Amino acid sequence: MAKSVQDILNLIKDKDIKMIDFKMVDINGGYRHVTIPACNFSEETMMSGIGFDASNYGYAVVEKSDMVFIPDPDTAVIDPFCEIPTLSMTGDAMIIDTPANRPLPQYPRNIVRAAVDYMKASGVADTMKILPEFEFYLFDNVGWGVSPNYIGASVDAKQSYWNSATAGTGVIVPKQKNYHIAKPFDVSYECRSEMCLHMQEAGIEINYHHPEVAASGQFEIEPQLGEMVHMADATMMIKYIIRNTALKYGKTATFMPKPIAGEAGSGMHVHMLLLKDGKPVFSDDNGYAHLSREAHYFMGGLLKHIASLCALTNPSTNSFKRLVPGFEAPVTVGYATSNRSAVIRIPAYAKSPEKRRFELRNPDATCNPYFCYAAILMAGLDGIKNKIDPHENGWGPYDFNLFHLPEEEKAKLKGLPTSLEAALDALEADHDYLTEGGVFPKELIANFIKNKRAECSELSKIPTPAEFDKYYNL
Repeated sequence: MAKSVQDILNLIKDKDIKMIDFKMVDINGGYRHVTIPACNFSEETMMSGIGFDASNYGYAVVEKSDMVFIPDPDTAVIDPFCEIPTLSMTGDAMIIDTPANRPLPQYPRNIVRAAVDYMKASGVADTMKILPEFEFYLFDNVGWGVSPNYIGASVDAKQSYWNSATAGTGVIVPKQKNYHIAKPFDVSYECRSEMCLHMQEAGIEINYHHPEVAASGQFEIEPQLGEMVHMADATMMIKYIIRNTALKYGKTATFMPKPIAGEAGSGMHVHMLLLKDGKPVFSDDNGYAHLSREAHYFMGGLLKHIASLCALTNPSTNSFKRLVPGFEAPVTVGYATSNRSAVIRIPAYAKSPEKRRFELRNPDATCNPYFCYAAILMAGLDGIKNKIDPHENGWGPYDFNLFHLPEEEKAKLKGLPTSLEAALDALEADHDYLTEGGVFPKELIANFIKNKRAECSELSKIPTPAEFDKYYNL
């Protein structure tokens, strides 16, 4: 239920709130914030907003960069990590116009809302529900340095197999044997439980949390299916809660897709389904895996545009160190039931019509969630609009383990881009589906590509410790 200004004022009084914290989102999907004393909050705050410089957030706008942030009272939550009682809200960025402000088209929250409006106008559905799975590492120590005379990084998790020779309790997890491991080996159980309680207090319902495969501190928290705009906001808050709770327990959390060589990477698989007038669009008892034609066309759109999608769903150079054969990360463009080696997996356990869905397995949490979810929806709607059948296009179903195919058969399969540069090339060539209905402004896509190419260029010029290992004595 949407909160009114009076609801916020009542909450400030009832909870003795001293500060109001406004959280905004930059182009890379990071939080920025500005705080005002609670005594200054009024209906005028909701109308006039808080001024900020959009250029410092990474948005290259034609208009003057002075913008205003308008808080959304429905996102108000008490921040559990502030010693001084603080109420937190996210909201929307507006261009200062006369006589009225208008939404900044490049602002992430405005884009995900525009994608929903486009979906509704198409008549296909009126609601998209998603479920992102959050995989992450918890380390006890981390450090890195990049300077002219030193390049290196180190991490440590006390229960990791590499500490087996260290004097201690013997609570050691063998390599790649952490999945669902119980106490005493699950050393961060209380930390993760507290994370989930904070999420529930913030209005984010949780399915479960558990240890993941990597023995060096990898875990997963899975929320429940939720409406896409709400879940984009929730994604930001979930990452905020995980990081801050970890620090409280003396640990550090990372969503970096591949922080440790030879261990499992961390993804953010995204489950999705569409509803129209409360009824499932993706369900059909007579379809493959009980999915409708619309569901198959939606998958077809995702698979057709998957290379360009990767620029938005996997926007770091490290992302492509996870998307390699030999682990559970997908590398093959295709779909299947209960098969983790395909880009799209249909979970066999989602049997009831209102829960029938599929998951896109390549995304990771280095993405800007608003861009990621909006792009997924736009690609799927393009598939429905153009009736892109994944089976007719040779994308499956692959109901067998793709990792175990003979090499000559593997060579016939289409794979994901192998680098961020390749994904950016694909986005540059294939983005018309994103700009349909003006959802993604062309200027934003051009600016995003420009910024990411600069990032790739910068990183490509820095030697790595692995290169010293390979080439120093040649």
